[in-house]
Amino acid sequence: MTTQKLTVKRWTWDKTLSEHAIMRHMEMEGLETQRWKNEPGTRYQPHVHEYEKVILVMRGSIKFRIPETGEEVSLNPGDKLELPAGITHEAVVGPMGVVCLEGHRKPSV
Repeated sequence: MTTQKLTVKRWTWDKTLSEHAIMRHMEMEGLETQRWKNEPGTRYQPHVHEYEKVILVMRGSIKFRIPETGEEVSLNPGDKLELPAGITHEAVVGPMGVVCLEGHRKPSV
């Protein structure tokens, strides 16, 4: 059982930067990055990752939930979620779909 919480920050990047430039910035922070998108209403059943996950919403929205605690966070464009490794979570994509940049950071050994 984990007691860590979801951390959401407003990422105020230069709006003229391309997604590629933002991904490079994330990689400079030590994240392995990728871009993904989902259709409205897509659901992710409860699951866990062995790595820290950082999600930056570019367009649309997505809601994350921690089943263990009932904690929920809604992410909109410019919101950045920092999800520590080992937290069981689920998600549902909002009514306009979602486009995200996602980074993974392996735990320190």
